[in-house]
Amino acid sequence: MGVHGMVIRLFPRSIRARLTAIATAIAALVLFATSAFMLATVPGNLRDVVLDRVEVSVRRIASEARAGELSTSIEAPARVHFLEVVTPDGDVLAATTGRHVHWRLKAFQPSELEKLYISETWAPQELNGDETHFLVMSMLVPTRDGPVAVYGASSLTDVDRAIRWFEIQTFVVTPLILASVAGITWLVVGFALRPVERIRAKLAEITGQDLSRRVPVPDTGDEITDLATTTNDTLDRLERSAETQRRFVADASHELRSPISALRVQLEVANAIPDETDWPATGAVALTAVDRLTGIIDELLMLARLDAGTVAPRRVVDMCRLCAEQVRRRADTRVVIVPDLCASAPVYGSPVQLDRLLTNLLDNATRHAETRIDLEVAVIEGRVVTTVTDDGEGIAPEDRERVFERFTRLDSAKAKDQSGSGLGLALSREVALSHGGTLTVADHSPGARFVLVLPCHEGV
Repeated sequence: MGVHGMVIRLFPRSIRARLTAIATAIAALVLFATSAFMLATVPGNLRDVVLDRVEVSVRRIASEARAGELSTSIEAPARVHFLEVVTPDGDVLAATTGRHVHWRLKAFQPSELEKLYISETWAPQELNGDETHFLVMSMLVPTRDGPVAVYGASSLTDVDRAIRWFEIQTFVVTPLILASVAGITWLVVGFALRPVERIRAKLAEITGQDLSRRVPVPDTGDEITDLATTTNDTLDRLERSAETQRRFVADASHELRSPISALRVQLEVANAIPDETDWPATGAVALTAVDRLTGIIDELLMLARLDAGTVAPRRVVDMCRLCAEQVRRRADTRVVIVPDLCASAPVYGSPVQLDRLLTNLLDNATRHAETRIDLEVAVIEGRVVTTVTDDGEGIAPEDRERVFERFTRLDSAKAKDQSGSGLGLALSREVALSHGGTLTVADHSPGARFVLVLPCHEGV
């Protein structure tokens, strides 16, 4: 509990607040590290520049003093405020004209020959009396008349001004920059997350009763666009799944109501007059109704799985073998099945579903055929083509697509067989489509011809 509370305190729940805090923290780290580095190095570098300038001038005057070429008036270079040569007794031998500064020289008297002494001091200028910060350098130099002290001084006003500027930047400008970074980040992140909020609001309006609505997709082409697209794809799948469930419930209730009602009536009548009931015949009729119910339920369940995109276990299946097995099972039917099978026609698919497809096609052909069904399997241009042709009355061109709709039964089908469910051909087409193939009704006379086309297995 404590750790969780600490996480909440350290990291706000809002992504906008978190990103703003992170950006501000990174900016603060960079700015303070840069400022600290500059405060630690720039003043020293500036003092080194002043120091080098004064040292060059002091050593030049010291060289002139050793050689006895010293002039009483010393011309100071630019940015060197004051140069002076003094005896140990305090007598000034040479000095910069017009820029004298009141020095307390005893405080800077060098004691060792040829050694540079460096110090900083505040001293009044003679012209206006204002205290000025100076860097002072001195050196004791041997001459023919005895040792003399060479002094040089340069103002540190520019250095102090730069240091104050850096301090102001660190303690005044840096917080302002951080506040600007925080504000800009807050606004930018809020603008970037605005499409996310619209997506969230739209999702909150979508309910299970209405899955047709979609979230807005921004045209920015970024991750939020991908999120919105994926969300809509998910909603599409949910809508299809919900529609599949509703259709399954509607199909089941529609198709199961009639046989269940008929079975109930038969059993109620038999139970009402048990002495006059032919129980073996009633049982046979009940078993027939149960078989029909079982077949309908199996077809509905398979259609529901196909609608939901469920992929059944698949392997390489030889369509010729499946067809040959179908012919063997139907050897005693009233209609003769004439097979014309190639040597091998492998496809990659579900044996159960493909066998169900052939069963439905042959059952349909058997109901409508007069005397003969032609069953042909061939491999043509990388496709396995299976045709089922009967010699019945055929299917009108305007009905050739309608027969694949669920619970659609043409008048001729109802006249020949009242027990059909109208699901067989619909299921067969769904199986074909799920295997990457097609199932259509081709022109043929007399009778009807169903053409199943499936991709041939690549291993062939």
